Amino acid sequence: MRILIAAVGSAMLLTSARGSTDFDLRGIARAGERPQSNAVVWLDAPNAPARMPPQKIVLDQRNLSFYPHVLAVRVGTVVDFPNDDRVFHNVFSFRDGKRFDLGMYPVGAVRHITFDKPGMSRIFCNIHPNMAAYVVAVDSPYFAVSDDGGAFTIASVAPGPYTYHAWRPGSATITGASVAAPEKPLEVRWP
Repeated sequence: MRILIAAVGSAMLLTSARGSTDFDLRGIARAGERPQSNAVVWLDAPNAPARMPPQKIVLDQRNLSFYPHVLAVRVGTVVDFPNDDRVFHNVFSFRDGKRFDLGMYPVGAVRHITFDKPGMSRIFCNIHPNMAAYVVAVDSPYFAVSDDGGAFTIASVAPGPYTYHAWRPGSATITGASVAAPEKPLEVRWP
């Protein structure tokens, strides 16, 4: 019974935290006619209310790879970099966005980085040159990463006009305008 009361209370809190007209904006990212996975899509929202901090954000290292390959976060987010692999790693980003070098660390260790300004950071391992990932920090509470079919969902968007931006590995950021409405999916398309 306590669990049920806690769940109902949490649902009521989430409903009251969302505006009564907010909705989950769905969309698709495409290059030409092909759906694009790992595209980061975000909306400009200079007057958006602050959101509750998300659960722990993780860019994992396992099987000599980063998971996920593309991670989107809000500016100010702390990202955990656990080494869940069977070998040492040395995670770094020197080129764009947040610059850091976590040094060499063993299996089971975790390092943390705060992404304190907007931008795309290329993430690598100094020991394993085939490991690569991206962290895109955006100054908006409205963002998502597209799935394997190019679909994305931006949670709790207030209806109205927005400027959107989209980035994907290997392409420039594109910008457009759209009116967000519950029955109108956002289509993001690279030429």
